Amino acid sequence: MSDQIKITLPDGSVREYEKGTTGLQIAASISEGLARNVLAAKVNGEVWDATRAIHSDANLQLLTWNDGEGKNTFWHSSAHLMAEALEALYPGIKFGIGPPIETGFYYDVDFGDHKLEGEELEKIEQKMIELAKQKNEYIRKSVGKSDAIAYFREKGDEYKLDLLEGLEDGSITFYEQGSFVDLCRGPHIPNTGFIKAVKLTNIAGAYWRGDEKRKMLTRIYGVTFPKAQELKDYLTLLEEAKKRDHRKLGRELELFTFSEKVGMGLPLWLPKGTLLRERLVNFLKKAQDKSGYQQVITPHIGHKALYETSGHYEKYGKDSFQPITTPHEGEAFLLKPMNCPHHCEIYKHKPRSYKDLPIRYAEFGTVYRYEQSGELHGLTRVRGFTQDDAHIFCRPDQVKEEFIKVIDLVLYVFKALGFQDYTAQISLRDPENPSKYIGGDEAWNKAEAAIIEAAAEKGLDTVTELGEAAFYGPKLDFMVKDALGRKWQLGTIQVDYQLPDRFQLEYIGSDNQKHRPVMIHRAPFGSLERFVAVLIEHCAGDFPLWLSPEQINILPISEKYIAYAEELKALLDEAGIAGNIDNRDEKIGRKIRDAEVKKVPFMLIVGEKEQEEQKVSVRKHGQGDLGSFAIADFIQYFQGIISESLSGQ
Repeated sequence: MSDQIKITLPDGSVREYEKGTTGLQIAASISEGLARNVLAAKVNGEVWDATRAIHSDANLQLLTWNDGEGKNTFWHSSAHLMAEALEALYPGIKFGIGPPIETGFYYDVDFGDHKLEGEELEKIEQKMIELAKQKNEYIRKSVGKSDAIAYFREKGDEYKLDLLEGLEDGSITFYEQGSFVDLCRGPHIPNTGFIKAVKLTNIAGAYWRGDEKRKMLTRIYGVTFPKAQELKDYLTLLEEAKKRDHRKLGRELELFTFSEKVGMGLPLWLPKGTLLRERLVNFLKKAQDKSGYQQVITPHIGHKALYETSGHYEKYGKDSFQPITTPHEGEAFLLKPMNCPHHCEIYKHKPRSYKDLPIRYAEFGTVYRYEQSGELHGLTRVRGFTQDDAHIFCRPDQVKEEFIKVIDLVLYVFKALGFQDYTAQISLRDPENPSKYIGGDEAWNKAEAAIIEAAAEKGLDTVTELGEAAFYGPKLDFMVKDALGRKWQLGTIQVDYQLPDRFQLEYIGSDNQKHRPVMIHRAPFGSLERFVAVLIEHCAGDFPLWLSPEQINILPISEKYIAYAEELKALLDEAGIAGNIDNRDEKIGRKIRDAEVKKVPFMLIVGEKEQEEQKVSVRKHGQGDLGSFAIADFIQYFQGIISESLSGQ
């Protein structure tokens, strides 16, 4: 038997190495510079420690900081480094879980009677840097289950013992670096020396296993980098993110508010926010009308049996509000968690022919989910939200064509709102966990194939994620990057063979036999609340002109010109231009500053000269004076900007 193995690199080249060679050694054989930057190795699609031996032929990708999986490994290792620092500073503490997250990592810690304060974070950071400089290796060890239990029982760590209960003997590994040992699957970076810059960003509470009946642990968030400059850049980005925080701007721009008396996670839309929201709704309704959608309206509640039929109660019942019981014995209703079961019943209200299909029902339907109080966050995580929902009922031969039309609609929405950087995520079943899903393999295979083919035909930049499908079908999720480079999941399209079956939906085919339609779920915005939050932070409250709730402010120089300002406003109202007159007894400079703070796109200044010439002096937010315009010319200029931004509608 040969002692050599063949390693295939991403460029297709094949190299031979001795069995037991590590990814790091292979990197060194290519270039010392590469070896200095390798954080992990992807072996046959699975991320490994770069120091782990490879014993058979394999496809190999060497992961660096430039790879998402490289960053994840770096941040996972940083969580272990923080745990080592914590254990040194607070002997006897216990650890829950410490995963990487989208940016950085966290670790859930039981400090016993000690309450960690924010000022202690700097001390922990310094300890982490001190330990990182020791360049301790992350060492992987396979451990028998009984030995693992004995180790953590001796430490008195009930959290690790709880995690061990769900693990099979033979699959358990420990990782050790310096004086710290943790239960972990890995992978990890070669040694702590890669970690050059540390910032612990936040302290929060987290129930163990997410169970409110169990102990509240202290969750410490952090982020690390391989270069100090990258941390500086990140902190600058954080400051910019604070300025753009939709909760802060929502208050300042008077868009929405919350009230404890109304209830946590239930937003109240103020007049300006309502206008912004209505502009979004009307924008999409207009596009949907052109695409053959029919608007429908369904109740905010439904009989419990409706959601039992759809499967939503079984899958999401624990995340829903408790059933509403009536005086009638055994009768219970739920606040609507989804619109789709209602739309199935609308489809079913009369017989359908193959000639009727596709049928496209659209609804801006408000739904309710009982999110845990600790997970609520402004408009991005709420308990009541409105989906720009639609369901297309079509024949199997129409699925791909309809799916492509929905992709076109989603891309149109993104273009009009300035989202240019996005990736389409093909979300498929988890083959290792079939119990998460309903329906048979044949229907799932057809649905997954339709999505993959449609995305390919549109030339989308795609990634594939196993286990991210909805319980009833695969989906195409659009991951959008905002102006700060943060990723958000916005539009979604889903193919569903299951709900038509559960609701016994039918149409009469050309063969005069009964057939099941296929259902496509789609929501370009996702939810209006979350979409508005992302949009606010993306554009820092400087909305596209067509969307801005207050498009102009008319600023009379003195009260003598208020009558002319009112005449001007009437003309602008007639042209569909929304705004107000600032008739306060303030100097014009103050009025201009206040309009700038409110991010009003245009300020129209009127005084003696403007009144005499029937003109306006125009200032543009962030740019300054544009000069004097005849009223008709300004209206034409204004409408031209909107027409250009909505071209294609």
